Amino acid sequence: MQPDWITSDAPVAYPDALAQMQARVAAIQAGTANEAIWLLEHPPLYTAGTSAKPADLTDPDRFPVFEARRGGQYTYHGPGQRVAYCMLDVGARGRDVRAFVAQLEGWVIAALAELGLTGHIRAGRVGVWIERPDKAPLPDGTIREDKIAAIGIRLSKWVSYHGLSINVEPELSHFDGIVPCGITDHGVTSLVDLGLPVTMDDLDAALKGTFSRHFS
Repeated sequence: MQPDWITSDAPVAYPDALAQMQARVAAIQAGTANEAIWLLEHPPLYTAGTSAKPADLTDPDRFPVFEARRGGQYTYHGPGQRVAYCMLDVGARGRDVRAFVAQLEGWVIAALAELGLTGHIRAGRVGVWIERPDKAPLPDGTIREDKIAAIGIRLSKWVSYHGLSINVEPELSHFDGIVPCGITDHGVTSLVDLGLPVTMDDLDAALKGTFSRHFS
């Protein structure tokens, strides 16, 4: 079951993206549209998931803030970050939300591996992480890790929307206005920050090429 792949070249305003996602989800539910993966970028903004804590929005005047109604806490979206909105029929894929999130994580890790990067999953920290032995360890000696991909979904009658974001070359200082995903002990990175000369097109090709390994 291959979804439609949609790519937007110009940044998409968040309210417009939400409206288009909801319309596509309704069409999938009605049987009048295929599943879809929508690849896009947003102008700089923050979104609050259903678990967001007000104290984690440390600079509320910096960028527009939107209630996303997806799982998770605060995150940043902006130019240089690939957002992949996943409108998929989870009902037809087993009705297992945890397994679906694990599939999304595995997909991201596989795409990053195509680009020569090793991503990790950590218990209690949704998303994909990169070990940073080049940085000073935490006070307890634990190796520091930086987040490279965030995941947050919502389901409507077993059809998913929202999805994931992967940092290609965003302005990392823009994350300073929030506590990303509520995590303070680790940071945020990007493909270019890690020294990989990767373009958005390179990442898109890796995502498309690895999708079927994780979603039958």
